Amino acid sequence: MPTAFSPRCLAALAGTLLTASGLPAVAEDASTSPLAPQWSFANASINYLDWSDGTEARTASNAAKGDFFYLELEGGVGFEWGEFYGFYDVENPHNDTLEDDTRDNRRSAAKATSHLYLGDTPFSLYFHVYDFRDYGFDSEEQDRIAGLGYRHTFANGLWIKPFIGKAWVESGDGGYDGENGYMAGWVLGYDFRAFGERFSLTNWHEQTFARDDAYLRRNYVNGPAGEVGTNGAAALWWHPVDAITTGLQYRYSHNKLGTADDYQNAMIYTLKVNFL
Repeated sequence: MPTAFSPRCLAALAGTLLTASGLPAVAEDASTSPLAPQWSFANASINYLDWSDGTEARTASNAAKGDFFYLELEGGVGFEWGEFYGFYDVENPHNDTLEDDTRDNRRSAAKATSHLYLGDTPFSLYFHVYDFRDYGFDSEEQDRIAGLGYRHTFANGLWIKPFIGKAWVESGDGGYDGENGYMAGWVLGYDFRAFGERFSLTNWHEQTFARDDAYLRRNYVNGPAGEVGTNGAAALWWHPVDAITTGLQYRYSHNKLGTADDYQNAMIYTLKVNFL
């Protein structure tokens, strides 16, 4: 079995730890040193992803989707000069075989992103690495993005961090390696109070375009897929106490996740333990 996360990815995750669902915690007594974090957060969570009945029907012979549990470690940190975010997921940690054959049913996913600020401007150099491993099919894919980012917080507290960049991909045996078009997207969040409780809304969204024809043929079941791919999630989070966050996420994708052409959507039920 291949390692859950390659040394190359671990280096990227260590060097590129913000942009996803979660609520950053701001340090109360941040030092003026540029090496001192201005804010940080970290959590561990248990999640259940429930694909819609329509998705399961549409993908039955097209990279079939099934519901699963996953465990996640997530964290981020911000400095005067940049910010970093990362997560690592283990899918189906309790189930190493499928019911109908002897394939390993565990998977892993990891992501690391960074904004390196361009002076005092709201612009940044943006870097992004995503790594996925499916051990039962002995398949893997790593996507890398390099480009420009932007950061803005509105007067009402809504913050948004869009980006756009060049994309590269490295796949396993039989897959496609090389340049793979472009990716644009954003992460946004909004904190609010209702019924005396703390809540937040978040959304991460990725739009890939101008992807390589060879990638679209080789890396999709029943390919080729369309050159434009959509991927993201919108979430409502409840923060009953500092140590606990629970949330409901709407997961959506099209021409992604190995399925050509069909729309896919799911609900994710999440319980986080915040330890930083």
